[in-house]
Amino acid sequence: MGKFIITTRKNGEFQFNLKAGNGQVILSSEGYTTKAACLNGVESVKKNSQEDARFERNVAKNGKFYFNLKAGNGQVIGNSEMYESETARENGIKSVKTNAPDAEVVDEAVS
Repeated sequence: MGKFIITTRKNGEFQFNLKAGNGQVILSSEGYTTKAACLNGVESVKKNSQEDARFERNVAKNGKFYFNLKAGNGQVIGNSEMYESETARENGIKSVKTNAPDAEVVDEAVS
């Protein structure tokens, strides 16, 4: 079962990582100025991860594969790690689709 882990960055911003059942990070957020905004980001991932069209598949300059998850307004709400192959990237997307909807939220942020 997946988990959204909310943490605080060194600059005081909040972020979340979606982790798969094996503990691997499968999606990371941007920084948010408030915890409420971060929690809204989590809810947006839960909702938007079920629509394949929301996943933007990309190739980095170094040839590695990655994806961004976008909200309905086109804003990026999460990005993946770098993958060695298209197949691995697709497996990452599948993992987000599987884990995000029912993932519990664990708040490890320092307020």
